[in-house]
Parts: sequence; C-alpha cells; structure tokens
Amino acid sequence: MISQFANLNWISVLLAFVAYFFLGALWFTLLFNKQYKISLGRDHETLPNKTIFIAGPALCTLVITIVTAVLIYALNIQSFGAALELSLIVGVGYLFANTVNIAINPNIPRPILYGIISGTYHLVGILIAGIILIAMK
Repeated sequence: MISQFANLNWISVLLAFVAYFFLGALWFTLLFNKQYKISLGRDHETLPNKTIFIAGPALCTLVITIVTAVLIYALNIQSFGAALELSLIVGVGYLFANTVNIAINPNIPRPILYGIISGTYHLVGILIAGIILIAMK
C-alpha cells in the first residue's frame, strides 16, 4: 500500500485538491449560500468564519483526493471513462450517501436539503478531481 503513494503524481493530486476545495468555496458562498443557510436553519444569520471551517474541509478534501488518486493507480485506471465511473461510484456510494447520513440528525433542521446541497458538491468535486487525476496520470 505504501508503494501506491510513491507512484502518485503529486502535482495532479495538488491540482485536483485545489479544484475540489475551491469548488466548495464557490458552492457554499456564491452558488448555494442562501439554500445552505436555510438547510441549517440559519437563513437570517451570518455564519461564523472560524479557521476550523476552512482548515477542516481542506484537510478532508485533501484526504479524499489522495485516496481517489491511490484508487486510480491501484485499480490501474487508464481512461477518462473509467475515471468518471470510479468517481461516480465513490461520489454516490460514499460521499453523497455519507453526507446525507450525517445530515439526518436532530441538529440539521432541513436534512434532505442539506444532504442534496452538500452531497452534490462532493459528487461534482470528486468528478472534477477524477478528471484532473486521470488527465495527469
């Protein structure tokens, strides 16, 4: 397993991470800011801007991107089609499903809306990351 890390194109991992992470910044602040706040029951508030709300998602996105790169290499994925298929499987089967699962708790007033907004972000993000990773493999 350690050898998989040595084989990675770390520049592609960095570029895929940056694209995925900045998509999140656009997604939650420009594209779906109002809907995201509604899903949290905080539509009339300014959400707090703390370091953990930037550093935490960045670290998680980096881990997701690295693991996706490892899977691309371990499964010997060579084509855009196969990379998109893997990204869809990971995106729907893990990222979207887990996001919705996390949202379904008493602290999220609109869990389905939250799950759709955040889950779709992860699905689109991993598709972009998969394309970048395979393009630079």
